[in-house]
Amino acid sequence: MNYKHLLSYALAATLLTSCINMKGKDGEPGKSGEPGINGQTGEDGADGMSGNTVRDYSQVDIMSYANTITEKELKEQLYFYASDEMEGRATGSPGQKRAVNYLREQYKKMGVAGGGENGDYFQIVPGKAFGKPELSSENVLAFIEGTEFPDEILVISAHLDHVGMHDGKVFNGADDDGSGTIALLEIAEAFKQAANDGYGPKRSILFLHVTGEEIGLKGSKYYANNPIYPMANTIADLNIDMIGRIDPAQKDSPDYVYLIGSDMLSQDLHDISEAANKKSVNMRLDYSYNGKDDPNRFYYRSDHYNFAKNDVPVIFYFNGTHEDYHKATDTPDKIEYKLYQRRAKLIFVTAWDVANADKRPALTDK
Repeated sequence: MNYKHLLSYALAATLLTSCINMKGKDGEPGKSGEPGINGQTGEDGADGMSGNTVRDYSQVDIMSYANTITEKELKEQLYFYASDEMEGRATGSPGQKRAVNYLREQYKKMGVAGGGENGDYFQIVPGKAFGKPELSSENVLAFIEGTEFPDEILVISAHLDHVGMHDGKVFNGADDDGSGTIALLEIAEAFKQAANDGYGPKRSILFLHVTGEEIGLKGSKYYANNPIYPMANTIADLNIDMIGRIDPAQKDSPDYVYLIGSDMLSQDLHDISEAANKKSVNMRLDYSYNGKDDPNRFYYRSDHYNFAKNDVPVIFYFNGTHEDYHKATDTPDKIEYKLYQRRAKLIFVTAWDVANADKRPALTDK
């Protein structure tokens, strides 16, 4: 495909698409043209930019955008996304098709352009990718083009599927990975609000919901083998897989998140992550599983690995397993919403700092 043509299309789509249900600084719906951060307005177009105006990002109150990620919206969307209506979101199933249509509609409502070929929101993953000719599924891609380094792409990913239905029971997958999926929507909306206020990310951001994770990381593998944006231009992948619950081992100190992979390929990325945490939610970053020799092999078990294999620096955000892991009892009522919100804010601020840094994260010499 013509990469430059796609970037131009994505920008045009962003400029022409109206923004619906966009939140303002207080988490409530904003209005076109109302003052944003530092008094900027969105009157010059759907993305709030006026031509090639250069903004002073050092003056931005990042937490004003992070705070648009609310417990209320996380809960409302997760209760729907992990409802029985989605039938457990098994890859290729009618419930999974409903799930991807829901994600596409949410991006359309926020005015975030499609990130696939020709501005589509779906990347079709054919049956041969699953070893099942009769099966097909979709990755969902949304895209905000960078204002200064549009050819450099930060990917934020989460898997959209779960394990379906068994013995008449719906395996809702609220934590795995409804929590990552809905957090990704909310993070995208926060970035879109910033863009409306004239602070679009300096680097492009691809919001990537992948299919087939539960059957062998198939959707992310397909994307890595058929990237819409060159892997050489992909500066990092921040992967979100289960961030709504508490590992029983952490019950006495629950303000934590496990980070895996942050320093394996890039010390720069690790340092950005640590600094972002300290200036935002300041929760405990636990590196217990951050090793290739971890007996649980978590580094190899989620979608970031298909980026890491291609020398793309990664961070995997994870709350650990719990008693409802891969059971029908992984339901939205068991999510720790305040903690879930804090983790989502952390990922947003980290993504903000990666996207707006002076340089892309350098690979550490092997």
